[in-house]
Amino acid sequence: MEVILERDGPTCVWCGRHFDRLVVPTTEHVVPRIKGGPSWLENEVAACGRCNSERGNRTPAEFADESDGLARHPDRERLVCVMRSLEERIARVGGQRRARPYVRSQLRRLDRA
Repeated sequence: MEVILERDGPTCVWCGRHFDRLVVPTTEHVVPRIKGGPSWLENEVAACGRCNSERGNRTPAEFADESDGLARHPDRERLVCVMRSLEERIARVGGQRRARPYVRSQLRRLDRA
């Protein structure tokens, strides 16, 4: 978790709240494991427990849109950066047959917003 916080900063990717003793950071998989997402640093961001549990199986773009509607402040730039990094690692390492199209489609949706 420390590496993710150093890379991304001390805020939730979905709502922008700063982490402290009441708002505890959790590890959030951008591409869910059920959708083929690997447990790689490039697929993880810090999210508060509330947002992590509320996201469920919604895509990053869907949950970012929903978070906007709830007057939260999703960090789309951070999401795009992490997903591009994941896309690059998949290209380098190979595999991740299920995650590749998911990443591409989510990047297209997030880039349009």
